[in-house]
Amino acid sequence: MDQAVDKQTMVETGTPLTESEKNAIIAGVLLSMLLAALDQTIVASAMPTIGHALGHAQYLPWIVTGYLLTATAMAPLYGKISDVYGRRPTVYAAILIFLAGSLVSAMAPNMFVLIVGRAIQGAGGGGLFTLTQTVIGDLVPPRERARYAAWISGTWAVASIAGPLLGGTFAEHLHWSLIFWINIPLGLLAMAIINNPLKKLPIAAKRHRIDGLGALLLVVATALLLLALNWGGSEYPWVSREILGLLAASAVFWAGFSLRLLRAAEPLISLEVLSNPIVLGGTSSMFLLQAANIGLAVYLPVYLQSIVGLSVSESGLAMLGLLLGTVVGATFSGRMIPRFTHYKRIAMVGVLFSIICLGLLALVAAHASLLMVEILTVCIGLGSGTTFPVATVSVQNAVDRPHLGVATGVLTFLRSLGSALGVAMLGAVALGYGLPLAAGEGTLAVGQVISAEPFVMIFLVAAATLVLALITLWLMPEKALRGQAEHAPVMAE
Repeated sequence: MDQAVDKQTMVETGTPLTESEKNAIIAGVLLSMLLAALDQTIVASAMPTIGHALGHAQYLPWIVTGYLLTATAMAPLYGKISDVYGRRPTVYAAILIFLAGSLVSAMAPNMFVLIVGRAIQGAGGGGLFTLTQTVIGDLVPPRERARYAAWISGTWAVASIAGPLLGGTFAEHLHWSLIFWINIPLGLLAMAIINNPLKKLPIAAKRHRIDGLGALLLVVATALLLLALNWGGSEYPWVSREILGLLAASAVFWAGFSLRLLRAAEPLISLEVLSNPIVLGGTSSMFLLQAANIGLAVYLPVYLQSIVGLSVSESGLAMLGLLLGTVVGATFSGRMIPRFTHYKRIAMVGVLFSIICLGLLALVAAHASLLMVEILTVCIGLGSGTTFPVATVSVQNAVDRPHLGVATGVLTFLRSLGSALGVAMLGAVALGYGLPLAAGEGTLAVGQVISAEPFVMIFLVAAATLVLALITLWLMPEKALRGQAEHAPVMAE
């Protein structure tokens, strides 16, 4: 069914990239990815100001939800598009769509237009997440690629820390629209940096096509599922007809998408990629790891405020331990992978370490000191951070270059989907054990007495999710990493 893709040839004219050109491309795509990551976090602290300025504050959560929906749904599409039409035009399209959404958001006269602008931003941002890793995969052989995964983790950490600070500063001291205006010069700078060297990346033959019906089914199925995960337990009860209806509709569209994959002449996601046991193992482990990590990152500040006794700002600073631990873990893993034949053991040991630390955190949750919590959360980050380079490199190493974009898109898609599922899953645990959160905000309700029991269960469920991630890593086959000699040279169009 996918033989045409397997026989795909690259256009080669004999002009390899220099090291400086490779570094320029990597710097440019990381800058564009930083913009997309920042826009997931930068609006949170400015939302009260935006609500006061534009009115209709009841729709403020859609500023975040609109971006998340389109960014997640579009991620796997960009992988396929870049495999068919080449990286350069696809990267440019993603940046331009993101900048168009930034312009609409910055000039929004009302809340509805701002939500539309955020959805447009997400449609471009989802591509930037996928394409950054795909382009790095084009430039660097798998044996050397792991160290760049640490750069990507660092980019996410910078966005997590700088986003709320910048958003709050712009909203309080300047104007909230600067949150979006700042993307314009930085996005254009990224395009200027990568313009010439990116021309030398190979492009695929033009005879291939995008399965439009499959893309539509995937986007609708994903959007319905994310709406159910976002609204469940906050806007509507989990067993309400609204949430059950969304889940049922999503299941119908997922079934339609699966049928389309089986019947399409050239499916949106190659069956060869989906049936690859390494791709299945790597993407599943990333899905589960992200579910545990992001869910923990949402509810750990609530624990720090209610049990440890920190203020809102102090709990934000205390979260730096988890973020920095993740970056250090990813950096260590990236440097160690080329030195190990059985490189997945690095991630397995790291995840096991995180499980033990989460278990200890659950054990001492009722009486832990701030120092103890910080040590344990740093260790949790260290352990889980080792998985990001291993999963990314394993998945990309398992496929040939014509399928690199699709495989990376699937990995990015499941990573984002895992984030949404993790927040919903641990939110359900919190509500089930009586944790009084303000609806959909992840903040403490005023005037409530909090016990440690909900947090014990949250930490245990996160640990159980990591156990599943460990099992998927253990079952995932290993393939020897390709070196420079086995990596197809990067040639000009």
